[in-house]
Amino acid sequence: MTARAPGSRFGGRLVALSLGQVISWGVLFYALIVASPAIADATGWPVALVTLSFSGGLAASAIAGVVVGRWLDERGPRMIMTVGSIVGAGGLVIVAAAPNLVVFTAGWIVAGTAQAAVLYQAAFTVIARRYGDRRRGAMTILTLAGGLASTVFAPIVAVLLTVMDWRSVFLVLAVVLVVTTTPLHWFFLESSWPPVVHDASADHHTVASVVRTRRFWMLEASMLTLAAALFSVTLAIIPLFTEKGMTYEVAAWALGLLGAGQVIGRLLYVAIPHAAAPWVALAATAGLSVIGLALLAIVPGPPWLLISIGVGVGAVRGAQTLVQGSAVADRWGTRNYGSINGVFAAPITAIGAVGPALGPLIAVATGSYSAMAWVAVGFAGLSLIFARFT
Repeated sequence: MTARAPGSRFGGRLVALSLGQVISWGVLFYALIVASPAIADATGWPVALVTLSFSGGLAASAIAGVVVGRWLDERGPRMIMTVGSIVGAGGLVIVAAAPNLVVFTAGWIVAGTAQAAVLYQAAFTVIARRYGDRRRGAMTILTLAGGLASTVFAPIVAVLLTVMDWRSVFLVLAVVLVVTTTPLHWFFLESSWPPVVHDASADHHTVASVVRTRRFWMLEASMLTLAAALFSVTLAIIPLFTEKGMTYEVAAWALGLLGAGQVIGRLLYVAIPHAAAPWVALAATAGLSVIGLALLAIVPGPPWLLISIGVGVGAVRGAQTLVQGSAVADRWGTRNYGSINGVFAAPITAIGAVGPALGPLIAVATGSYSAMAWVAVGFAGLSLIFARFT
């Protein structure tokens, strides 16, 4: 078992970590989703290639996450998460100054590498190590805050784009990221972990032992298909809703409200009994995804009803984040959590990497965004089947 870190009660350190998540997600993730049409209009670059450049950064995050997880286990979070804030801001400066798509993509690869060090995967490792068996409440608080990122930043970015060009917007966001999250990570995170107390009666799982189990691969398959379902639709919510008759401005606000839905979903996650088997939360999330995504596919309007359904799907996605974050610890404990979770999360992060482009690509292949949502329903159904074996 792990010795409890000094000051491990919920308090200022958790608030600082949570605030860092709101800012980091808003700047390094949601800003591009909102700004991509404006970037395409100003540069003449196809919007699909703009989002694919962003996906390249998310792919870099998936690869870097394996190394970051090991670093967090061995050395603590202060240095790696502080450096992540600085590198992320540097990546955005490259993005803002990019004269062409090649440099634009390079900027997102730099920013994506930083994402591995500052977003949920890193923060969950901090919580698992800091709070031990009290991690569920801390993860919920953290993701309640993080779920507000799109609610806060989607409207802010949309407004900034009306008063300045997209390059200036990303320079402003780079400054916001480095000025706010660097001190939060440096002053409120552990420089190293307390010594591990040896417990001969406990199983000490390693990456090698875990990846040889069927349970791990069923869990991986279930989370991958669920992520594909939810990411493809929620990250394409603006074109899905504009296809159904909404204006771009209203659809952008709908994306922000989807983030509020994530907060609701994380509160509902807490209601699942702690004694329930780990697969129950995953199966419930997959089943609700089937229902919500089918409604988004079939309902034509009016806008208030579509937005309401979108908030519901956002709630499911919010729960999915917590289900994923606790999956490794619930099954294999918190020792070596960073290393095991780095390997587990890498394919899911890779799905997230193609998420911004996945929805539009499926929509092109099937003829509409509504048809794309039906494909996502199929992915969610597969996740439900796999969940029972986890």
